[in-house]
Amino acid sequence: MAVSLQKMTLADFLAWEAHQPERHECFRGKTFARVGGTARHNRVILNLASRIGDHLDGTGCQVFAQSMKVQVADGVLYPDVMVTCGKAQAGDEQIVTDPRLIVEVLFPSTRGYDKRDKFVAYRTLASLREYVLIDPAKRQVEVFTLVDAGAWLLTDQSTAGVLSLTSIDCQLSMESVFKGVESQAQ
Repeated sequence: MAVSLQKMTLADFLAWEAHQPERHECFRGKTFARVGGTARHNRVILNLASRIGDHLDGTGCQVFAQSMKVQVADGVLYPDVMVTCGKAQAGDEQIVTDPRLIVEVLFPSTRGYDKRDKFVAYRTLASLREYVLIDPAKRQVEVFTLVDAGAWLLTDQSTAGVLSLTSIDCQLSMESVFKGVESQAQ
């Protein structure tokens, strides 16, 4: 679980975090140190970013992984993988305000935070069309797709052979999503 450090304004947070060696999130006025991940967690993030990036080549969309911030109504968060559209070339931006797709790769200590609090925050973004939760140890894949204003459809794709990301018209084999990743011993 992330540990609350202190309450500060968004401007104060951005100035403070620029000088920190670790990443932090600012949510509802509180600042949280982010926990490190595992090799399994990182491998899934890299697999997704690489394959989504290949899919987006030549489009007006870009994929980012781990170190890009997303500004939400109540703060700044770091998604594991996100896609933003409308600008084909990356510049010196540090914050994205218009992600179309956000993927969180679950870590045991932050699972509840990603499933509840982060999803509530991300849903405030008018641009967001899809939110994906991936548990790499259990190979569980849940995809939330915006179907109507404010209505999200959950599709459990855990047993599917393909991860379907309709927001970016992308199909990825589950084999490629979990390539190089051990499943958790049962």
